[in-house]
Amino acid sequence: MKPFALLLIVFALTAIISKIFSRDWNLPLSGNLALGVMLCFTALGHFMFTKGMSMMIPDFIPFKKEVVYFTGVLEIILGLALLFPTFRPIIGIIIIVFFILILPANIYAAIKNLNYEKGTFDGEGLRYLWFRVPLQLFFIAWVWFFAVRDLNY
Repeated sequence: MKPFALLLIVFALTAIISKIFSRDWNLPLSGNLALGVMLCFTALGHFMFTKGMSMMIPDFIPFKKEVVYFTGVLEIILGLALLFPTFRPIIGIIIIVFFILILPANIYAAIKNLNYEKGTFDGEGLRYLWFRVPLQLFFIAWVWFFAVRDLNY
């Protein structure tokens, strides 16, 4: 929920600031800036909750802690790369693939009732997926709309 709220708040604020100072809404910039901030924010979880996030990864995948750190760094790099319009379409496609690849980890965590912030098995469980899966689809649509499709930069 926090990433979703942050995405919408940053989007609204940057759109309003853009309108005030340039007399144009500049929604592509606002959408990509909001997504970049959200990705950098979610990357923090990889470093703050490494143990719990490692528990989200199925047992057959080795080097869990390293995978968590790598994906955190990757989120920061992808979020910052959105600031460069030339690279946005390819970065957007990479982010969409990334979002698709991490969804099974979220499903696995929900099945195991994982609370990744605490690193315990007392989380919300499967009911979390009723929110998480549509949210992931929303994030993918957001990336497609603001980063991938041609917005005449």
